[in-house]
Amino acid sequence: MAEQTKFLSSLGRDLPASIVVALVALPLCLGIALASGAPLFSGLIAGIVGGILVGALSKSQLSVSGPAAGLTVIVLDALEVLPSWEVFLLAVMLSGLLQVALYFTRSGTLSEFVPSSVITGMLAAIGLILILKQIPHALGYDGDFEGSLSFLQPDGLNTLSALFYSVWDFFLPGPIIVALISLVFLFWWDASKPKEGPLRLLPGPLVVVIFGVLANEAFKLIAPGLVIDPSHLVQVPVSGSLGEFVGQFRTPDFSAIGMADVWIVAATLAIVASLESLLCVKAVDEIDPQRRTTDKNHELLAQGGGNFLSGLIGGLPLTSVIVRSSANVAAGAETKASAVLHGFWLLLSVLLIPFVLNLIPLAALAAILIQVGYKLNTPELYKRRWAQGWHQFVPFIATIAAILFTDLLRGIIIGLVIGFVFVVARNFRTAVSVAHDDDFWMVSARRNLYFIHKYELQNSLGRVPEGATVVIDLERAEFVDPDNIDIINSFSRNAHFRDISVSIRGDVDNLADVQLEAPSKKVAYS
Repeated sequence: MAEQTKFLSSLGRDLPASIVVALVALPLCLGIALASGAPLFSGLIAGIVGGILVGALSKSQLSVSGPAAGLTVIVLDALEVLPSWEVFLLAVMLSGLLQVALYFTRSGTLSEFVPSSVITGMLAAIGLILILKQIPHALGYDGDFEGSLSFLQPDGLNTLSALFYSVWDFFLPGPIIVALISLVFLFWWDASKPKEGPLRLLPGPLVVVIFGVLANEAFKLIAPGLVIDPSHLVQVPVSGSLGEFVGQFRTPDFSAIGMADVWIVAATLAIVASLESLLCVKAVDEIDPQRRTTDKNHELLAQGGGNFLSGLIGGLPLTSVIVRSSANVAAGAETKASAVLHGFWLLLSVLLIPFVLNLIPLAALAAILIQVGYKLNTPELYKRRWAQGWHQFVPFIATIAAILFTDLLRGIIIGLVIGFVFVVARNFRTAVSVAHDDDFWMVSARRNLYFIHKYELQNSLGRVPEGATVVIDLERAEFVDPDNIDIINSFSRNAHFRDISVSIRGDVDNLADVQLEAPSKKVAYS
C-alpha cells in the first residue's frame, strides 16, 4: 500500500515531466537522424526504444536515452563504408551485444574514476552550448540540426559565428515573437507556479508549445508577414495508413555478419556509446535533487538491450543523453516512470497525430531548451567551483572550453586529461612529514600513500640517524601501496644494523593486501 501511494505521488510529477521530455526529444530525434544521413523515422525509433525499453531496464531514475549527437559522425562514416542501411542496422544490433558483454566484465565501474570537476564542467558546457545553439533557432535560422553539440556546423559556420549571423543577417520577426514570449513565460511560470491545486501539474513547456502553434495560426489570419515558414516547424514523417507506418520499420541484413567492417563499426559504436552513457548517468546523479547513485555497470546492460532492439527494428544507435535527462530533471521528474512514459508519448503521437506535431514551431522548442541550458549553467555553479580552489576550478573551466570548441566526446577526453593532471599534481604534495626531538623521530603519513610517494617515503626514512627511536605513523592512511609497504619492510629489516628501534602505529592489516613483515627483535610494534 505504501509503495502504491509513493508511485501515485511520484506520478503526479513524472506524468507532466514525461510530456516535457517528449516535446524536447521529438525534434532532437529527427535532427540527429537528419545529421546522420539516416531515415528520419530511425531517429524516432531510437527515441521510443530509449524511452520504453532502456527506461525500464536502467536503474537510473532520471536519465533519458535516445539517439545522440555524439554518434552522428560515426553513423555518417559507417553508412559510407557499409553497403546498405540494413547492414548498418546489423552493426547497431551487434554493438548492443558488445555492451552486454562489457556489463559482464564490470567495465561500467570505470566511470567512477572521472573527477567531479570534469562532470560538472560537462554539465555547464552542455548548458552553455544549448543556449548558444538554440538562439539561432529562436531567431528562425536552422543552419545546424537540432541537438547538435559540435562547434563546427554543416552550414560552414560554427557555434559563435552562427550566433552572430543569425542576429545580424537572419532576423525573422515571427519566430522571435514566439521565442521571446515563450521564454518570458517559462521563467515566470517557474517562479510563480502554484504549489497546490491542479495547475501545479501543468507543464510550462506544454503551454509554450500550444502557444507557438496557436500564434502561428493567428499570424496566418491577421499578420501574413509574421507567418513561420514550414521549414522552421517540426517535420515528422506522416504515414497515410497503419501499413505504411509499419513499413517504415526495417530489419538487419544478417547475411553480412561475417564482414569485418560490420564488426569494426559495432565495436566503435559500443565503446563510444558506452562512454557517453556512463558519463551522462554520472552527470545526472550530480543533479538529482535526491542525490541517488546509479549502478553504472548495470547501465551497460540497459543500453546494450536498447541498442540491440533499436538495430533489430530499424533505429539509430542510442545512448543516455544529457539534454533529455536535464530536461527531465528540470521538469521535476522523480522516477524512471517519466522516461518510460516519454517513450509511449513519442510512439502514440507519431502514430496518431503526426500532422499536429508538424505545426510546432522550432522557436517554441528553442525557448524550452534555452531555459534548460540556463539551469545547467547558473552563475552559482561557477562560484561553487571557484570557492573549491584552483585544483577544481581549472579542470572545470578547461572541460567547458574543450567541449564548446570541439564536441562532447573530444571535450570530455581533454577535460579528463587535465583533470587527472591536477589529481596527480595534488598527490605530489607532501604526503609524509618528519618530526624529531633529540633521538626520538616520528615519520607520519599525512594521507594515503601511493606509488608516486615512494621517493618521499624513502627519503624521509633515510633521514633517521643511527641509534634513534622511530615511530612510523600510518593512522591517517586508509591505503598504503604495496611498493611503500616494501620500503617500510626493508627499513624495518635493516634497522638493527644501525641500532634503530622501530615501531609502527596504525591498523596495518587493513592498509594493503601486502602484510608488513615482522621486524628484527629490536623492533616493537605499538
